Amino acid sequence: MENINRLSRLTSILTQLQSKRLITATELAEKYDVSVRTIYRDIRSLEASGIPIMTEEGRGYSLIEGYTLPPVAFTEQEANALITGYSLISRNKDASLVKNYADAISKVKSVLRHNEKDKAQLLSERVVFVKNLSNTTTSNILSTVQLAITSLNVIEIKYKSLYKEEESMRLIEPQALYHTQDNWILIAWCQLRNDFREFRLDRVLTIKMLSDQFEDRKFDLMKYFKSQIKKADLK
Repeated sequence: MENINRLSRLTSILTQLQSKRLITATELAEKYDVSVRTIYRDIRSLEASGIPIMTEEGRGYSLIEGYTLPPVAFTEQEANALITGYSLISRNKDASLVKNYADAISKVKSVLRHNEKDKAQLLSERVVFVKNLSNTTTSNILSTVQLAITSLNVIEIKYKSLYKEEESMRLIEPQALYHTQDNWILIAWCQLRNDFREFRLDRVLTIKMLSDQFEDRKFDLMKYFKSQIKKADLK
């Protein structure tokens, strides 16, 4: 049993290395509830089996760039979770998110065995989220905004304010996104106001991602929420 558990852990560690650019021994130890020393042994075992793992001193482990592994195999339960996730995402009001998730799910289904594909199809027909059954879409820019966040690109938007119904052009530095009451909210540094502002994606009339990049502000979403709550309490 111990050998089976270790084999399962080694396989899972390899998946973690595939999915993250860097991961530390401490993170892995906490995830699998083992000692850091055990993770060191696991990493050495993976290296001995021919997996090219690079160690960045003080930062963590990563796979050598350019190294590819065979397609990931999903358990039936993992595939079911992804299919169920699609039922939820497909009711989202941003068209770009729905399309990209649908494309990703198609790739997931492509690596399933034939009998698993039949089960996945059955499940997709038997799970539904009743919210937004008409598949109404109010925006189509979430994927562009996500890309701008990760690439630190300034975006130019024409925005229609919620309360004054005024239109304005803004150059903003996108920092984070959150979802509430069917709306995606973008938190960004507004160069016009020289402060953080929130923008509902369904109020963005036009969007253009510029080649200009901004300096990473090390934005902390939880700290931002706490500061907003504190401001509200002071009013």
